[in-house]
Amino acid sequence: MADEPVLPLHPSNPFARLRALLRELYNGSSPAAVKFRLGVLWLDFAIIGFFMLAPILRDVPGFLVIDYAIAFVLALELVGRALGYSSLKRWISRPIVWIDIFVLVTLLAPHWGYNLGYLRMLRLWALLHSEFFWETIGKRYDDTRWEDVAKTLATMVTFLFVTAGLVYTGFRDSVPHLHSYVDALYFVVTSVTTTGYGDITLPGDVGRLASIAIMISGVTLFVRLGQALLRPNKVRFDCPRCGLMRHDPDAVHCKACGLILNIPDEGL
Repeated sequence: MADEPVLPLHPSNPFARLRALLRELYNGSSPAAVKFRLGVLWLDFAIIGFFMLAPILRDVPGFLVIDYAIAFVLALELVGRALGYSSLKRWISRPIVWIDIFVLVTLLAPHWGYNLGYLRMLRLWALLHSEFFWETIGKRYDDTRWEDVAKTLATMVTFLFVTAGLVYTGFRDSVPHLHSYVDALYFVVTSVTTTGYGDITLPGDVGRLASIAIMISGVTLFVRLGQALLRPNKVRFDCPRCGLMRHDPDAVHCKACGLILNIPDEGL
C-alpha cells in the first residue's frame, strides 16, 4: 500500500473524487480511515465465520438470503478496492483479488458452486497474509513472532477446512460413514492429530495415499506452529551484506557475516 501514488484529495471530476475518497479510506492514517478499515476487517472475519458454519447452516431457512447478502457486500468491497487502487491492472494481478472473485462466484451460485464452496476458506489465509490486515489491526505485531504465529495458524485452519472439502467431494460416494462435510472435517482432524479412531477410513490406494498426505502435511503444520510459538523472539532486518533477515532484538553484529547492524528500536 505504501508504494501507491497519492491521488489528489479534491479533484474536480466526481468519479475522481470518489476514487480519492476510497484511496484515503483504504490507505490513509486519519481516524476516519482507521475506523473504516477496522470495520472492513471485522466484516471480513464475520464473513469467514459464515463460511465455517455454512456446511451446517445450508438447510436452515434463510440461508440463501444470507448467502446473497454476503455476495452483495463482497461485490461492493471488491469494487471499492478496485476504484481506490491506482492501477486496475496491478489490482487484478493480486492473488487475494482472484480468491475474492472465486468466492463471489460460489456465493452467487450456491447450488452449482456448493462442491467448491470449501475453497472460500482460502480467504482466511489471504486476509491474514495481507498487508491490509497487518497495517490496520496487527501493526503493533507486524514483523514479530506473533505475525508468524497468526499466519501459521491461519494456514493450518485453512488447510483443515479445504482438505475436509476435498475429502468430502472426492470420497462421499464411496465411504459409508461420510455423510456430510462435518464428517469429512472430523476425519481430517483425527488424521492430522494422528488419533485415527478408525470409524471413517478412505478406501483403496488413492484413499491411503490421501490419508498419508493429510497426516504428513498436518503434522508439519503443527510443528511449524510450535516453532513459531516457542522459538526465541527475533526481529526482521535485512543485513546489507549477506541478506540475513532474522536477528536477536539486541543484536549488534550479524551472526552470519559479522557486519555491524543498525536495527531500529521502533516496533520491537
